[in-house]
Amino acid sequence: MICVDAQGIPLVIDTESANRNEVILIEPLIEKMTLQNRQPERLIYDKAADSQGLRDRLADQGVDLICPHRAIKNRKKQTQDGRKLRRYKRRWIVERTIAWLHNFRRVVTRWDYHDYLYLNFVKLACLFIILNRFSDCF
Repeated sequence: MICVDAQGIPLVIDTESANRNEVILIEPLIEKMTLQNRQPERLIYDKAADSQGLRDRLADQGVDLICPHRAIKNRKKQTQDGRKLRRYKRRWIVERTIAWLHNFRRVVTRWDYHDYLYLNFVKLACLFIILNRFSDCF
């Protein structure tokens, strides 16, 4: 899981096993952001986060979840209209950051036995991405 800002700079990362549901991994990621005194106003995510319980919990924290609805025929209440989904067009920024992470071969496939080693290599890759983005400023 990775959370990026509007320019694609990684803010928070978290690693977990691949067999976990993504909906339950979103809230711990946001908790890590609030530990750094950052609370996002909006969270743009893909269809995997379409859960009314998650929307309600994030709304209580003041976070607006923007994700398209899955095709559920018995949905009683539409929770967002087309105005919010226009912001979903910016999802490519997250995908671009993930593509930048795939430039590091050690991060693409997890070969490490210990999870803390893999997490530190992902952090190192994010550090290289940040340095590469800001190298033009120097």
